[in-house]
Amino acid sequence: MIDRRTCLRGLGAALALPLLDVMGWQETKAAQAYKPPVRLGFMYMPHGVIMDQFWPTDAERFLDSPPPAVESLKPVLDQCLMMKGISGVPTAPFNGAPHALELSTWLTATLPDPAKRSEINIAISADQIAANYVGAMTPLPSLELATMPQNWKENQAGLNEGYYSHCSYRSPTQVVPAETNPRNVLARLFNQKDSGSAAVSGGASPLDRNLLDLVLGGARDLRRKLPSSDQRKLDEYLDSVRSVERRIAAIEQRQKQAAMEKAGLRRDHKGADSPPIEIKIPDGDKRSEYMQVMCDLNVLAFQTDMTRVSTYIGSRPNGANYPELGFSDQHHSQTHHGGDKTKMDKVAKIVAFNIEQFAHMVKKMRSLKEADGTLLDNCIMMWGSGLEDGDKHSRENLPFIVAGGGGGSLKTGRYLPDVKGNQGDLLTTLLSCAGIPIDRPVGIATKQIEAIKASTG
Repeated sequence: MIDRRTCLRGLGAALALPLLDVMGWQETKAAQAYKPPVRLGFMYMPHGVIMDQFWPTDAERFLDSPPPAVESLKPVLDQCLMMKGISGVPTAPFNGAPHALELSTWLTATLPDPAKRSEINIAISADQIAANYVGAMTPLPSLELATMPQNWKENQAGLNEGYYSHCSYRSPTQVVPAETNPRNVLARLFNQKDSGSAAVSGGASPLDRNLLDLVLGGARDLRRKLPSSDQRKLDEYLDSVRSVERRIAAIEQRQKQAAMEKAGLRRDHKGADSPPIEIKIPDGDKRSEYMQVMCDLNVLAFQTDMTRVSTYIGSRPNGANYPELGFSDQHHSQTHHGGDKTKMDKVAKIVAFNIEQFAHMVKKMRSLKEADGTLLDNCIMMWGSGLEDGDKHSRENLPFIVAGGGGGSLKTGRYLPDVKGNQGDLLTTLLSCAGIPIDRPVGIATKQIEAIKASTG
């Protein structure tokens, strides 16, 4: 048997391997058959949905005729669960702060402290509750990703600006920042070090192509020792690593060329006078490509057991637009549609676009074999928003999609049209299904939602 922590190494860089049949999990006793752990992921989109495009109209036909917004998930709907009736945290006394609350309460199910509005003072978030329990078993306790910088400045109801763009809270007073640079994320996974750690010895980039070639080249020796099923699995994994690296490099190259042209420099300029290029998606670029790279990094992190907890903020309240959809209007401005069909159509396209990126990640997880099933079988992936209707800022029926089998804990392939519960109840239930001991409810929770569990019905 090969140890679960076996890595491919080269000149200080290391690449964790996916689960192979000849491996065992760290916490599994030798006499027991291994069982993959459950991974828990959360992906967020602000401003709610267009309800008649999102909510299914017929629970019996959910798998065959999904609503337009979730059409991209149709190939994996048998491993998805939708439910209507999950209410958000009541907003009083912050009725004038819908956008500060929609993300900050999403994983905390708690309002900020009204006596300390200018400070961060809310509650530990569900992802960090999970990370506190399983984080010691992996190199990274949790992985936090975001598409846009977490620097939106606004003070609705006098609330701290950090509430607008953070969903993860290590403690009631400490936010967990998210990484927006895919190169930095890959470096964290590649080196098994935190983002604040120094580069590998010699000052070389851990993702220098020569180093990557050395590390991946070491797979040839390992490959000869593996059975054919593991050889195929290893080949698929290394191909995915190469693919992610190439796509990140392509984003970097486009950014570099755009910056040089803006500065009046020729594309073939050989000097070193251009500043380092920040990896971000500007207006006019393909947000889908960037988001899919971040989703693939999430998949790699779960596949290699680098972490078992992740969050991905697909965009933040205010500021986001989607030019690849054929219009440049900001997402937020279109959600205040007042019934205008043109604006509603644009919001519907934005919602479908964001769910497509979630579907990209879930489908990839479904394609990866793990133990006797797939990676998705052993994940709980929650997509959702902190509002139902962005026009009225309503929170009575928050939109959620849960994908993955949770190691057999969830009963998927269903739409439940009349669930009674709140977002704290849902988070508490998902933590329980992921095997996280619950010593107290999450936020406003009063119970677990038994209807979504595999043991029900």
